[in-house]
Amino acid sequence: MSLGDDNDGFGGSGQTRTRLPEGGTGDVYGGARRPPARNSRSLITVVGVVVLLIAAIAFANRGNGDDTETTGSTPDKAAGSAAPTAATGVRPVTGKNGQIPTGFAHDEQGAQSAASNYAVALGSDGMFNTDRRHDIIGAIVHPDSLNELQSGFDADYSQEFLKQIGLNSDGSAPAGVTFVSRTIPVGTKVKSHSAETAEVDVWCVGLFGLTGESSTKPVTNGWFTVSLGLKWSGSDWKVVSTTQKTGPTPVNGDNPVSGSEEIADAVKQFGGFTYAR
Repeated sequence: MSLGDDNDGFGGSGQTRTRLPEGGTGDVYGGARRPPARNSRSLITVVGVVVLLIAAIAFANRGNGDDTETTGSTPDKAAGSAAPTAATGVRPVTGKNGQIPTGFAHDEQGAQSAASNYAVALGSDGMFNTDRRHDIIGAIVHPDSLNELQSGFDADYSQEFLKQIGLNSDGSAPAGVTFVSRTIPVGTKVKSHSAETAEVDVWCVGLFGLTGESSTKPVTNGWFTVSLGLKWSGSDWKVVSTTQKTGPTPVNGDNPVSGSEEIADAVKQFGGFTYAR
C-alpha cells in the first residue's frame, strides 16, 4: 500500500500524482504585494473598534446561521473543559532516528503524535531521492510491512514521475530553481486504538512545486487527509499502511500571491518542523 490513493493529494506520496498548473515562462506567481502599513494612531483605533464590534456581533449571533452542512448536534461540554479542537500534548519525544522523532508514548496520544510526524516525513522532499526515501521508510515503517511499502513507494517515485514534475533523475531540482514539498499537520483524529494497533487520520495542508522565474510548475498549496495504520513494534509506533484523500478544504483567503523569489527565500529561511502535536 502507498500514501496517496487520491489524484489530487499533496506531499510527495505513494500513488499520488500532484496536479500542477500549466503555464509559460516568467514570474508565474504574479507580482502582487501587500500595501504598505499605515502608522496613523487614529486609523488603528478606528480599525480596532470596528473589529471588536464585528466580533461582538458574530458572538451574539453564533449558532443562528443556516448552515446546511451541519450533520448533527454538538454535545454539551462541561464548564472549563477544553474544546475538541484545542491544541493538546503532554511532552515531546527525546529520541530521533535521523531527522525523524522516535520513542512515542504507548497510548492514544502517542499514536497521534507518531502519525503527525510520519505524515510530515512522507510528505517531505526526501521522498523524491532513492537513498533518502529508503532512510525515511526504514525509520517509520514496521518490519512486517517494510518490503511491501518500500517497493510500492519506489514504483511510485519512478524516473518518469520525477521528469513529469520537473525534477532531475535523482530527485533534485534543476539549476536556478528550488523544489518545495512540505506537509504541515493541522489536526489528528483517532479512528481506532488498542494496545497494539491504531488507525489515525491526519488533516494536513501541503506546499508543492518549483520556484524560479523559469518554472512553469509554481508552488501551490492543497488540503488533504492522510490515513495511517500503525502497529506497536515493542518500543514505538510504526506504519503498516497509508492512504490519502483530498480535503477538507477551506475557502481560499484574499492574500496577494507572492513572487517566486520571495517564496524561494521563505523556503530557505523558514525551516520545516520535525515534530507536531
